[in-house]
Amino acid sequence: MHNVSVARGDAMVLHALSLQIRLGEHIALLGPNGCGKSTLIKTLTREQYPMVPLPGEPPMHLRLMGKERWDLSQLRSSFGVVSADLPGERTPHTPGLDAVIAGFFGASALWPNHVVTDAMETRAREALELMRATHLSSKLVGAMSAGEQRRVMIARALVHRPAMLLLDEPSNALDLRAQHELRLAMRSVAQTGTGLILVTHQLGDIIPEIERVVLMRAGRILADGTRAELLQEQVLTDLFEVELRLTERDGFVHAW
Repeated sequence: MHNVSVARGDAMVLHALSLQIRLGEHIALLGPNGCGKSTLIKTLTREQYPMVPLPGEPPMHLRLMGKERWDLSQLRSSFGVVSADLPGERTPHTPGLDAVIAGFFGASALWPNHVVTDAMETRAREALELMRATHLSSKLVGAMSAGEQRRVMIARALVHRPAMLLLDEPSNALDLRAQHELRLAMRSVAQTGTGLILVTHQLGDIIPEIERVVLMRAGRILADGTRAELLQEQVLTDLFEVELRLTERDGFVHAW
C-alpha cells in the first residue's frame, strides 16, 4: 500500500500510510489501543476502503499480491483472517470440526445445503491438528474456553491453506495457559511457511519467528524495522507513553 488514508465519519483513522509486506513474511503491527491497527487490517481485507486522493494530491494505491481488484471469496482464500471476536454466542451448538469445515463455505456453521467432501473434512482435521486442537473436534463451540475457540477459529482460517494469516489481537481475553498454547500453535503455523500478519498490543504475542515489527500510533507508522531494533525499552516507552522494562526468555520479549 502507498499513501493510504482511511476516515471514519469526520475522523481520520489512518494517515497516508505506506507499507509493503512480502508474501510469506512474518510481521507484527504493534501499538496502543486505538492507534489504527485493526483499521489497517480491515483495509487490507477490503472491509473498509481508503479515501480517494483529491486532484493534486499524491497518488494512492492498495495492492494484494500485485492485484488491486479481488473477488471477496477469492481474497478470503488467499488471506485467512482471525478477528478478536469469539463465536461462542453466535454458534454455541456447533461442534469444533463443523465450525472449521464451515470455513469452506464462508459460514458460521454447517447447513443442509452445504455439501461436505472427504477432502474438506481431511483438511479441517489437519488444520485442527496443526493448532493442537484435535480434541476439540466434537466439543460444542459454546462449551469451549476462549482459548479453545480462538484455536478453532485459526484452524477454520487455515482450511483454505492461505498464503497469509492475519491475526487481530489473538490473545485478547485469554488466560496465561491459553496464551501459552496459542503462541505454540502460532509458531507451528509460521514454521509451515504461511506468512503471519500479527496485530497486537501484547509483546508476548510476538513469537520468535516474527522478525519484522511495525510500530503504530495515532493512525501513523512511527517505525518499521527488525525486532532487535524496535523491541527496546526506550523505543517502547516512547510508543506506549509509560516507562517500561523488558525481559527476554526463549525468544519472547515481555514488558513490566
